[in-house]
Amino acid sequence: MREVEIVEHPQIDGLRVFFNTVHYRTAHIHRELELIWLAEGALDVRIEQTRLRAAPGEMVLFHPGQLHAFRAAGDGCTFLCVQIAPELAAHAYPALGRLRFAQPCPGRVLPRDAYAALVQTLLRLAQSYLQQRPGYELTSAGCACLLLGALIEGMPHQLLSGGELAGQQRRNDRALRLMRYVDENYTHKVNLSDFAQAEGLSLGYASHFARAALGQSFQDYVDTVRFYAACKQIAAGRGRLVDVYAASGFSDYRYFSRAFQKRFGMTPEEYRRRQPPAPEETHIHHSVHSLEQFYTRAQSLALLARCRTLAAQQNAEK
Repeated sequence: MREVEIVEHPQIDGLRVFFNTVHYRTAHIHRELELIWLAEGALDVRIEQTRLRAAPGEMVLFHPGQLHAFRAAGDGCTFLCVQIAPELAAHAYPALGRLRFAQPCPGRVLPRDAYAALVQTLLRLAQSYLQQRPGYELTSAGCACLLLGALIEGMPHQLLSGGELAGQQRRNDRALRLMRYVDENYTHKVNLSDFAQAEGLSLGYASHFARAALGQSFQDYVDTVRFYAACKQIAAGRGRLVDVYAASGFSDYRYFSRAFQKRFGMTPEEYRRRQPPAPEETHIHHSVHSLEQFYTRAQSLALLARCRTLAAQQNAEK
């Protein structure tokens, strides 16, 4: 399980740029500031207690150490993702790790012209990072800093104190232990009371904490993990459906089938028939916690060209 996402930066220390088509990503945390710009499809996002739906052309920000999750509103959502580690700008702006914006969607706060300029800086950063022309490291890092500067200048924000950061870390650590507990036990009966006892909490407080941390009740989260575990096994072509539901922790087949009807509007049999073969050059990451599709550099440059067209169309419409 990787609830704490370890982001590698093979090209530039502290900076990663890539395209991703996501179907779902359960609650997770990473130490980088993450900015996504939607190219195709809508995305339902949960950032701690905030829920929102982002549309193509919108940006969404996730702070370092901030628990967040998302799910495509349709068959999939493709976005451009930029992840910036605090140390990238540490000399110029040491407080980056403590920075918190009041609104996660810059396009809903910034004036139209300022947001359009922000998008162009983002696209320039992606172009530099993906093309890798001589000196692209400097151009890419410079564009990343320009992005941060424009956001800080134009959006309401605050800097967390050391105590606030420590409190967030304690809550996140407990949330990670809770998710790990579910991961290790979802294939059979799992009780919140056992976790509460191990943490020295009352059952009532543990229930409140689970809902606050996960954005849903403890049982709903367990059901979600079981559902995606079943999806993974079906996509991999593993065994009969009756074996899949049992291995995923579902108590009976009717409950298993209702889960697919509720989330996908189809039966498990229909879901199995609709699984397409993955393109040879495309990397599919399918786990209990995510179904994502990543792209080669050539594919990413083609997607970037489509992003430029979308940005130009949206500017012309305004």
